[in-house]
Amino acid sequence: MDLEIVTIGTELLLGFTLDSNAAEIAQAVAAVGARVAGHTTVGDAGPAIHEAVAGALRRSGFVITTGGLGPTKDDVTKRAIADIFDAPLELDEAYLERLRERFAAMGRGPMPETNRCQAEVPRGATVLPNRKGTAPGLWMEGPPGTAVLLPGVPFEMRALMRDEVVPRLEDRLQRSGGPLRVIRSRILRTTGIAESRLAEILGELEATLAPATLAYLPQIGGVDLRFTVWGQPPDRADRALERAISAARAHLGTCWYGADDDDLAAVVLELLCRDGLRLCVAESCTGGLVGSRLTAIPGSSAVFVGGVISYANESKIHDLGVPAELIEAHGAVSEVVAEAMVDGALRRFGADAGVAVTGIAGPSGGTLEKPVGTVCLSARVRNVRRTVSVRLPGGRDQIRGRAAQAALNLVRLAHGEAKAAGGP
Repeated sequence: MDLEIVTIGTELLLGFTLDSNAAEIAQAVAAVGARVAGHTTVGDAGPAIHEAVAGALRRSGFVITTGGLGPTKDDVTKRAIADIFDAPLELDEAYLERLRERFAAMGRGPMPETNRCQAEVPRGATVLPNRKGTAPGLWMEGPPGTAVLLPGVPFEMRALMRDEVVPRLEDRLQRSGGPLRVIRSRILRTTGIAESRLAEILGELEATLAPATLAYLPQIGGVDLRFTVWGQPPDRADRALERAISAARAHLGTCWYGADDDDLAAVVLELLCRDGLRLCVAESCTGGLVGSRLTAIPGSSAVFVGGVISYANESKIHDLGVPAELIEAHGAVSEVVAEAMVDGALRRFGADAGVAVTGIAGPSGGTLEKPVGTVCLSARVRNVRRTVSVRLPGGRDQIRGRAAQAALNLVRLAHGEAKAAGGP
């Protein structure tokens, strides 16, 4: 089954908004056996939308659109596509009542009359209830083909794809009578290792992974390994992916930390939680990014007790108890200062595990001895300490992001050493 995607919004063409919707839709439909044959992006103009959707329907007979379903004048998607199907818009009284109830429940007063247009539905269309927003999804079928209209807000689109669109696609594919063949992918997440080194380690293994293929996807926090199986029955695809990931794990040692959507902060919190350990942080150049990563995880309060952002040397001395003579002798960006920072945080919070990070994020402040990107980190878990100095590439934001990832990874590795040594 082939289909096309049309993403709608002038903000996409201008580059103010990244088009993440098309990528998520492509992944979702491939996982159930459909194939994306094309992707078009157009602005908020009725003729352009009409031309793009009509062309996609002529080519593949099935199109999924996102965007242009809001209540403002530039939201013209519904009318443009209704014209293709010769389906006049009609007021859906039941959905209008739902909109009014939604606004009342949100405590925003009466529904603005501008939202009334969102209850107008092309004749014969199936309304896909939007539980995350006000614009309903629509499923339209007729002589031109099938058109699925989804809102452009990513979390609304994502929920409608999962709850309404994918089940209908699966049903259609099953009724087609042919064997179901899917395109499925899994991700193995690594950190602290270069893409080229990963390629060296996995080079010979790649030839044995068939029918799975391997792609290397560098990110700020590390390199994701994407394994993909093409055109296989679902159960065979899942088994092939699991075999490929297991084989890669066996070759990678400690540099992999999770799979698919796993977040390193969540992995660290889970490891420490299992052993009843509490974590604190001391941050300089990352300015709270490590703590932010940790507190973004629901339930992090069971492990994370707090942190100190000791940006200035005075803060390192007064808030963490770093000896002034250490900073004077070695500089604030040094391994001994990182160790003193984490020790001070552990004393202050009475925690069992901690990590400190101090570095030069740039663009100024570097020297020949300590260029921009130099970062020193120290982690302690019980009696195990790991201290490293690294040189991180990129601009200021990239260096800070990589430093926060490196700090979390250092806690993970220190915890592993503590476990291996017979600790908690």
